[in-house]
Amino acid sequence: MVNHTKASAAGAEQRLQELGITLPPPPTPFGAYVEAVTIGNLVFFSGMLPVIDRVPQFIGRVGGELTAEDGRKAAEVATLSALSAVRDHLGSLDKVKAVAKLGVYIATEGDFRDHPKVADGASELLLKVFGEQKLSGRVVLGVASLPLGLPIEIELVVEVEA
Repeated sequence: MVNHTKASAAGAEQRLQELGITLPPPPTPFGAYVEAVTIGNLVFFSGMLPVIDRVPQFIGRVGGELTAEDGRKAAEVATLSALSAVRDHLGSLDKVKAVAKLGVYIATEGDFRDHPKVADGASELLLKVFGEQKLSGRVVLGVASLPLGLPIEIELVVEVEA
């Protein structure tokens, strides 16, 4: 179990090291958009996918070609990409004051019902890195399809110091 107080006190960059997590290279756009936009104290990131170096790590729908555990792992990979984008944009994860919003979009078969278990792959990673005090609520949606046939897209908004 993660000591939530220590996670916040230690700083996100130190927690990554302690957890043995190496972030992938920052993602690059697959279209005509930017990865992040800062408005006031909020940074809005483009949808993050389970892709490393532009190579999809999972393809398919959860509850179809992929299991809920596959979906959970895909959510972790997409969140690692999101963290890499945050670091790339801000210079350090320690500049994150709070996670303002987490959205987890899951491409599913129509009768799939384990959305929370899949989304926990993203939430639990953010909890380990930032601590409970910096987390937000989340929105989890099942959808018919996502870009490139991928099973997960993560929406992330973070608050930074003024």
